[in-house]
Amino acid sequence: MHNKMDDILLLDAVERYMKGEMSAEERTFFEEVRKNNPEVDQLVVEHTYFLNELDAHATVKAYKHALHEVESKMIDEGVISQTPLKGKARVVALWKRYKRSIAVAACIAGLVSLTLTGVMNKYNGQVDKSEITQLVDKINNTAKKVDDIKDKLNNNPQTSPKKTVPTGDFRATGFLIDGNGYIVTNAHVVKKMNAAIYVENNKGQYYNVKAVYTDNTSDLAILKIVDTSFRTITNLPYSIRKTNSDLGEQLFTLGFPRNEIVYSEGYLSAKSGNDGDSTAYQISVSVNPGNSGGPVLNKNGEIVGIITSKNSTADGVVYAAKSKNIYKLLEAAKKDDNSQNIKLPNNSNLKGLDRTQQVKKMEEYVFMVVGK
Repeated sequence: MHNKMDDILLLDAVERYMKGEMSAEERTFFEEVRKNNPEVDQLVVEHTYFLNELDAHATVKAYKHALHEVESKMIDEGVISQTPLKGKARVVALWKRYKRSIAVAACIAGLVSLTLTGVMNKYNGQVDKSEITQLVDKINNTAKKVDDIKDKLNNNPQTSPKKTVPTGDFRATGFLIDGNGYIVTNAHVVKKMNAAIYVENNKGQYYNVKAVYTDNTSDLAILKIVDTSFRTITNLPYSIRKTNSDLGEQLFTLGFPRNEIVYSEGYLSAKSGNDGDSTAYQISVSVNPGNSGGPVLNKNGEIVGIITSKNSTADGVVYAAKSKNIYKLLEAAKKDDNSQNIKLPNNSNLKGLDRTQQVKKMEEYVFMVVGK
Protein backbone atom coordinates (compact mmCIF):
# COMPACT_ATOMS: atom_id res chain seq x y z
CA MET A 1 0.00 0.00 0.00
CA HIS A 2 1.39 3.38 -1.03
CA ASN A 3 1.01 6.58 0.94
CA LYS A 4 0.41 10.07 -0.50
CA MET A 5 4.15 10.74 -0.77
CA ASP A 6 4.47 7.60 -2.92
CA ASP A 7 1.73 8.91 -5.23
CA ILE A 8 3.51 12.24 -5.66
CA LEU A 9 6.80 10.49 -6.38
CA LEU A 10 5.05 8.24 -8.89
CA LEU A 11 3.54 11.23 -10.73
CA ASP A 12 6.94 12.91 -10.69
CA ALA A 13 8.49 9.78 -12.20
CA VAL A 14 5.82 9.74 -14.93
CA GLU A 15 6.57 13.38 -15.86
CA ARG A 16 10.32 12.76 -15.90
CA TYR A 17 9.74 9.73 -18.11
CA MET A 18 7.55 11.72 -20.54
CA LYS A 19 10.01 14.61 -20.71
CA GLY A 20 12.99 12.29 -21.33
CA GLU A 21 14.73 13.35 -18.12
CA MET A 22 15.43 9.81 -16.87
CA SER A 23 18.77 8.13 -17.21
CA ALA A 24 18.99 5.05 -19.41
CA GLU A 25 18.88 2.74 -16.38
CA GLU A 26 15.90 4.56 -14.84
CA ARG A 27 14.02 4.52 -18.13
CA THR A 28 14.62 0.78 -18.61
CA PHE A 29 13.42 0.07 -15.07
CA PHE A 30 10.34 2.31 -15.43
CA GLU A 31 9.35 0.76 -18.76
CA GLU A 32 9.60 -2.68 -17.20
CA VAL A 33 7.35 -1.56 -14.34
CA ARG A 34 4.90 -0.03 -16.83
CA LYS A 35 4.89 -3.23 -18.87
CA ASN A 36 4.12 -5.42 -15.88
CA ASN A 37 1.70 -3.05 -14.15
CA PRO A 38 -1.38 -2.02 -16.19
CA GLU A 39 -2.32 0.60 -13.60
CA VAL A 40 0.99 2.43 -14.02
CA ASP A 41 0.67 2.21 -17.80
CA GLN A 42 -2.84 3.70 -17.62
CA LEU A 43 -1.54 6.53 -15.44
CA VAL A 44 1.12 7.36 -18.06
CA VAL A 45 -1.53 7.46 -20.81
CA GLU A 46 -3.88 9.67 -18.79
CA HIS A 47 -1.13 12.04 -17.70
CA THR A 48 0.11 12.37 -21.29
CA TYR A 49 -3.38 13.33 -22.43
CA PHE A 50 -3.71 15.78 -19.54
CA LEU A 51 -0.44 17.59 -20.35
CA ASN A 52 -1.27 17.72 -24.06
CA GLU A 53 -4.61 19.34 -23.24
CA LEU A 54 -2.86 21.94 -21.09
CA ASP A 55 -0.43 22.76 -23.93
CA ALA A 56 -3.27 23.04 -26.46
CA HIS A 57 -5.24 25.29 -24.14
CA ALA A 58 -2.21 27.55 -23.60
CA THR A 59 -1.67 27.81 -27.37
CA VAL A 60 -5.30 28.80 -27.97
CA LYS A 61 -5.19 31.39 -25.19
CA ALA A 62 -1.99 32.93 -26.56
CA TYR A 63 -3.47 33.09 -30.07
CA LYS A 64 -6.68 34.74 -28.82
CA HIS A 65 -4.68 37.21 -26.79
CA ALA A 66 -2.64 38.16 -29.88
CA LEU A 67 -5.82 38.62 -31.93
CA HIS A 68 -7.34 40.77 -29.19
CA GLU A 69 -4.22 42.97 -29.08
CA VAL A 70 -4.30 43.43 -32.88
CA GLU A 71 -7.99 44.33 -32.76
CA SER A 72 -7.43 46.82 -29.94
CA LYS A 73 -4.52 48.42 -31.79
CA MET A 74 -6.56 48.77 -34.97
CA ILE A 75 -9.43 50.33 -33.03
CA ASP A 76 -7.02 52.78 -31.36
CA GLU A 77 -5.54 53.70 -34.76
CA GLY A 78 -8.99 54.24 -36.23
CA VAL A 79 -8.64 51.51 -38.85
CA ILE A 80 -11.78 49.80 -37.56
CA SER A 81 -14.56 50.99 -35.32
CA GLN A 82 -16.35 49.29 -32.50
CA THR A 83 -19.61 50.29 -30.82
CA PRO A 84 -19.49 49.74 -27.04
CA LEU A 85 -21.96 47.09 -25.90
CA LYS A 86 -24.20 47.47 -22.88
CA GLY A 87 -26.40 45.27 -20.73
CA LYS A 88 -27.28 41.85 -22.10
CA ALA A 89 -25.50 42.49 -25.38
CA ARG A 90 -22.21 42.94 -23.49
CA VAL A 91 -22.78 39.70 -21.56
CA VAL A 92 -23.46 37.87 -24.83
CA ALA A 93 -20.29 39.30 -26.42
CA LEU A 94 -18.16 38.40 -23.42
CA TRP A 95 -19.54 34.88 -23.36
CA LYS A 96 -18.89 34.41 -27.09
CA ARG A 97 -15.35 35.64 -26.64
CA TYR A 98 -14.51 33.40 -23.69
CA LYS A 99 -16.92 30.45 -23.99
CA ARG A 100 -14.31 28.18 -25.61
CA SER A 101 -11.77 29.02 -22.90
CA ILE A 102 -14.39 28.32 -20.21
CA ALA A 103 -15.30 25.01 -21.81
CA VAL A 104 -11.66 23.94 -22.12
CA ALA A 105 -10.98 25.00 -18.54
CA ALA A 106 -14.00 23.05 -17.33
CA CYS A 107 -12.87 19.95 -19.22
CA ILE A 108 -9.35 20.23 -17.84
CA ALA A 109 -10.68 20.74 -14.32
CA GLY A 110 -12.81 17.66 -14.70
CA LEU A 111 -9.92 15.66 -16.10
CA VAL A 112 -7.67 16.75 -13.25
CA SER A 113 -10.28 15.73 -10.69
CA LEU A 114 -10.88 12.36 -12.29
CA THR A 115 -7.18 11.66 -12.76
CA LEU A 116 -6.25 12.50 -9.18
CA THR A 117 -9.24 10.59 -7.84
CA GLY A 118 -8.32 7.59 -9.98
CA VAL A 119 -4.73 7.68 -8.79
CA MET A 120 -5.77 7.80 -5.15
CA ASN A 121 -8.25 5.02 -5.70
CA LYS A 122 -5.76 2.78 -7.50
CA TYR A 123 -2.81 3.27 -5.22
CA ASN A 124 -4.28 4.10 -1.82
CA GLY A 125 -7.61 2.32 -1.81
CA GLN A 126 -8.82 5.12 0.50
CA VAL A 127 -11.41 6.81 -1.76
CA ASP A 128 -15.03 5.84 -1.37
CA LYS A 129 -16.85 4.97 -4.61
CA SER A 130 -19.73 7.20 -3.59
CA GLU A 131 -17.39 10.20 -3.58
CA ILE A 132 -16.35 9.42 -7.15
CA THR A 133 -20.01 9.15 -8.15
CA GLN A 134 -20.76 12.52 -6.55
CA LEU A 135 -17.81 14.11 -8.37
CA VAL A 136 -18.92 12.73 -11.74
CA ASP A 137 -22.48 13.95 -11.11
CA LYS A 138 -21.21 17.46 -10.40
CA ILE A 139 -19.15 17.46 -13.60
CA ASN A 140 -22.14 16.23 -15.62
CA ASN A 141 -24.36 18.94 -14.11
CA THR A 142 -21.78 21.60 -14.98
CA ALA A 143 -21.57 20.33 -18.56
CA LYS A 144 -25.38 20.42 -18.85
CA LYS A 145 -25.49 24.03 -17.62
CA VAL A 146 -22.82 25.00 -20.19
CA ASP A 147 -24.86 23.35 -22.96
CA ASP A 148 -28.01 25.19 -21.85
CA ILE A 149 -26.21 28.53 -21.96
CA LYS A 150 -24.86 27.74 -25.44
CA ASP A 151 -28.37 26.93 -26.70
CA LYS A 152 -29.75 30.20 -25.33
CA LEU A 153 -26.94 32.21 -26.90
CA ASN A 154 -27.28 30.52 -30.28
CA ASN A 155 -30.98 31.43 -30.33
CA ASN A 156 -30.30 35.04 -29.28
CA PRO A 157 -30.44 37.41 -32.28
CA GLN A 158 -27.92 39.80 -30.72
CA THR A 159 -24.37 39.34 -31.93
CA SER A 160 -21.05 40.93 -31.13
CA PRO A 161 -19.85 43.66 -33.54
CA LYS A 162 -18.05 42.50 -36.64
CA LYS A 163 -14.71 43.82 -37.77
CA THR A 164 -15.18 46.26 -40.64
CA VAL A 165 -12.70 46.82 -43.46
CA PRO A 166 -12.23 50.44 -44.54
CA THR A 167 -13.77 51.26 -47.91
CA GLY A 168 -13.08 54.12 -50.26
CA ASP A 169 -14.63 56.03 -53.13
CA PHE A 170 -11.50 55.94 -55.26
CA ARG A 171 -8.98 53.17 -56.00
CA ALA A 172 -5.52 53.33 -57.57
CA THR A 173 -2.14 51.56 -57.40
CA GLY A 174 1.21 52.19 -55.72
CA PHE A 175 4.45 50.29 -55.18
CA LEU A 176 7.25 50.25 -52.64
CA ILE A 177 10.43 52.17 -53.35
CA ASP A 178 11.83 51.64 -49.84
CA GLY A 179 11.13 48.67 -47.55
CA ASN A 180 10.53 51.05 -44.64
CA GLY A 181 7.08 51.74 -46.03
CA TYR A 182 7.61 54.41 -48.70
CA ILE A 183 5.31 54.02 -51.70
CA VAL A 184 5.11 55.87 -55.02
CA THR A 185 1.76 56.61 -56.67
CA ASN A 186 0.26 59.47 -58.72
CA ALA A 187 -0.16 63.02 -57.43
CA HIS A 188 -3.69 63.14 -58.87
CA VAL A 189 -4.52 60.04 -56.81
CA VAL A 190 -3.53 61.76 -53.56
CA LYS A 191 -5.39 64.92 -54.62
CA LYS A 192 -8.65 62.97 -55.01
CA MET A 193 -8.27 61.40 -51.57
CA ASN A 194 -8.95 64.32 -49.27
CA ALA A 195 -9.74 62.19 -46.21
CA ALA A 196 -8.01 59.07 -44.87
CA ILE A 197 -5.84 57.02 -47.24
CA TYR A 198 -4.84 53.41 -46.78
CA VAL A 199 -3.08 50.77 -48.85
CA GLU A 200 -3.83 47.06 -49.13
CA ASN A 201 -1.44 44.34 -50.26
CA ASN A 202 -2.18 41.17 -52.22
CA LYS A 203 -2.74 39.26 -48.95
CA GLY A 204 -5.62 41.50 -47.91
CA GLN A 205 -3.61 43.30 -45.22
CA TYR A 206 -4.26 47.03 -45.09
CA TYR A 207 -2.28 49.89 -43.56
CA ASN A 208 -2.81 53.57 -42.84
CA VAL A 209 -0.63 55.90 -44.90
CA LYS A 210 0.08 59.61 -45.15
CA ALA A 211 1.23 61.72 -48.09
CA VAL A 212 4.87 62.73 -47.67
CA TYR A 213 5.48 64.67 -50.86
CA THR A 214 3.66 65.38 -54.13
CA ASP A 215 4.80 66.84 -57.44
CA ASN A 216 2.02 67.85 -59.82
CA THR A 217 4.41 68.41 -62.73
CA SER A 218 5.49 64.76 -62.94
CA ASP A 219 2.16 63.61 -61.40
CA LEU A 220 4.01 61.59 -58.76
CA ALA A 221 3.62 61.40 -54.99
CA ILE A 222 5.29 59.61 -52.08
CA LEU A 223 3.20 57.91 -49.40
CA LYS A 224 4.50 56.60 -46.07
CA ILE A 225 2.92 53.67 -44.24
CA VAL A 226 2.34 54.87 -40.66
CA ASP A 227 0.66 51.72 -39.37
CA THR A 228 2.44 49.99 -36.46
CA SER A 229 1.44 46.56 -37.81
CA PHE A 230 3.61 47.06 -40.91
CA ARG A 231 6.90 45.18 -40.87
CA THR A 232 9.93 46.51 -42.73
CA ILE A 233 10.70 44.67 -45.96
CA THR A 234 14.33 44.18 -46.94
CA ASN A 235 15.85 43.65 -50.37
CA LEU A 236 13.18 44.76 -52.83
CA PRO A 237 13.65 42.46 -55.85
CA TYR A 238 13.55 45.17 -58.53
CA SER A 239 15.59 48.26 -59.38
CA ILE A 240 14.55 51.70 -60.66
CA ARG A 241 16.07 52.71 -63.97
CA LYS A 242 17.86 56.07 -64.23
CA THR A 243 18.11 56.20 -68.04
CA ASN A 244 15.58 56.20 -70.86
CA SER A 245 14.15 53.00 -72.33
CA ASP A 246 14.25 52.06 -76.01
CA LEU A 247 11.44 52.26 -78.52
CA GLY A 248 9.73 48.89 -78.92
CA GLU A 249 11.00 47.55 -75.56
CA GLN A 250 8.71 44.87 -74.12
CA LEU A 251 7.05 45.98 -70.88
CA PHE A 252 4.52 44.78 -68.31
CA THR A 253 2.56 46.38 -65.51
CA LEU A 254 0.67 45.34 -62.37
CA GLY A 255 -2.23 47.26 -60.90
CA PHE A 256 -5.65 47.26 -59.27
CA PRO A 257 -8.36 48.11 -61.80
CA ARG A 258 -10.38 45.62 -59.73
CA ASN A 259 -10.19 44.26 -56.18
CA GLU A 260 -7.38 41.88 -57.08
CA ILE A 261 -4.05 42.52 -58.75
CA VAL A 262 -4.13 42.46 -62.56
CA TYR A 263 -1.28 41.83 -65.00
CA SER A 264 -0.98 43.46 -68.43
CA GLU A 265 1.83 43.54 -71.00
CA GLY A 266 2.77 45.67 -73.99
CA TYR A 267 5.63 47.74 -75.40
CA LEU A 268 7.06 51.26 -75.48
CA SER A 269 5.43 52.95 -78.46
CA ALA A 270 6.87 56.49 -78.11
CA LYS A 271 9.68 58.08 -76.12
CA SER A 272 7.52 61.03 -75.13
CA GLY A 273 4.12 61.39 -73.55
CA ASN A 274 1.04 63.42 -74.35
CA ASP A 275 1.78 66.49 -76.53
CA GLY A 276 5.48 65.61 -76.66
CA ASP A 277 5.97 65.55 -72.87
CA SER A 278 9.63 64.53 -72.46
CA THR A 279 9.14 63.44 -68.83
CA ALA A 280 6.82 60.62 -69.87
CA TYR A 281 6.52 57.66 -72.27
CA GLN A 282 3.71 56.50 -74.46
CA ILE A 283 3.20 52.77 -74.07
CA SER A 284 0.86 50.34 -75.73
CA VAL A 285 -0.82 48.35 -72.96
CA SER A 286 -4.32 47.66 -71.69
CA VAL A 287 -5.19 49.56 -68.50
CA ASN A 288 -8.34 50.76 -66.73
CA PRO A 289 -9.23 53.14 -63.89
CA GLY A 290 -7.35 51.85 -60.87
CA ASN A 291 -4.10 51.21 -62.75
CA SER A 292 -2.92 54.77 -62.06
CA GLY A 293 0.31 54.69 -60.07
CA GLY A 294 1.18 51.16 -61.13
CA PRO A 295 4.79 50.20 -61.96
CA VAL A 296 5.92 49.58 -65.54
CA LEU A 297 8.78 47.06 -65.77
CA ASN A 298 11.01 45.72 -68.52
CA LYS A 299 12.12 42.11 -68.97
CA ASN A 300 15.11 42.62 -66.64
CA GLY A 301 12.94 43.56 -63.67
CA GLU A 302 13.74 47.26 -63.83
CA ILE A 303 11.00 49.79 -63.16
CA VAL A 304 11.06 52.13 -66.15
CA GLY A 305 7.86 54.08 -65.58
CA ILE A 306 4.72 54.76 -63.54
CA ILE A 307 1.25 54.67 -65.14
CA THR A 308 -0.29 58.18 -65.06
CA SER A 309 -3.13 58.31 -67.59
CA LYS A 310 -4.60 56.89 -70.80
CA ASN A 311 -5.76 58.44 -74.06
CA SER A 312 -9.54 58.32 -74.00
CA THR A 313 -9.81 58.64 -77.79
CA ALA A 314 -7.41 55.83 -78.75
CA ASP A 315 -7.40 52.26 -77.48
CA GLY A 316 -4.21 50.99 -75.86
CA VAL A 317 -2.52 54.39 -75.71
CA VAL A 318 -1.25 54.93 -72.18
CA TYR A 319 1.11 57.48 -70.67
CA ALA A 320 3.66 56.70 -67.97
CA ALA A 321 5.99 59.02 -66.07
CA LYS A 322 9.62 58.04 -66.65
CA SER A 323 11.25 56.27 -63.70
CA LYS A 324 14.06 58.83 -63.48
CA ASN A 325 11.40 61.25 -62.21
CA ILE A 326 11.42 59.26 -58.98
CA TYR A 327 15.01 60.32 -58.36
CA LYS A 328 14.09 63.96 -58.98
CA LEU A 329 11.10 63.56 -56.67
CA LEU A 330 13.33 62.35 -53.83
CA GLU A 331 15.77 65.21 -54.31
CA ALA A 332 12.93 67.71 -54.05
CA ALA A 333 11.51 65.92 -51.01
CA LYS A 334 14.85 66.06 -49.21
CA LYS A 335 15.14 69.78 -49.84
CA ASP A 336 11.63 70.30 -48.53
CA ASP A 337 12.09 68.01 -45.51
CA ASN A 338 15.57 66.93 -44.44
CA SER A 339 14.14 64.11 -42.32
CA GLN A 340 13.40 62.00 -45.40
CA ASN A 341 15.97 59.24 -45.81
CA ILE A 342 14.60 57.05 -48.57
CA LYS A 343 16.94 54.48 -50.11
CA LEU A 344 15.89 53.26 -53.54
CA PRO A 345 16.57 49.64 -54.57
CA ASN A 346 19.46 49.40 -57.02
CA ASN A 347 19.67 45.69 -57.82
CA SER A 348 17.15 43.53 -59.65
CA ASN A 349 16.70 39.89 -58.69
CA LEU A 350 14.09 39.44 -61.42
CA LYS A 351 16.57 39.35 -64.29
CA GLY A 352 16.71 35.95 -65.98
CA LEU A 353 13.42 34.71 -64.48
CA ASP A 354 10.46 33.83 -66.66
CA ARG A 355 7.54 36.25 -66.58
CA THR A 356 5.39 34.13 -64.25
CA GLN A 357 8.12 34.06 -61.60
CA GLN A 358 8.78 37.78 -62.04
CA VAL A 359 5.11 38.56 -61.39
CA LYS A 360 4.98 36.28 -58.33
CA LYS A 361 7.97 38.07 -56.82
CA MET A 362 6.52 41.51 -57.63
CA GLU A 363 3.01 41.00 -56.23
CA GLU A 364 4.03 41.50 -52.60
CA TYR A 365 5.34 45.00 -53.27
CA VAL A 366 2.44 46.41 -55.31
CA PHE A 367 -0.43 47.91 -53.27
CA MET A 368 -3.99 48.98 -53.84
CA VAL A 369 -4.35 52.63 -52.78
CA VAL A 370 -7.81 53.48 -51.47
CA GLY A 371 -9.30 56.64 -50.03
CA LYS A 372 -12.29 58.96 -49.97
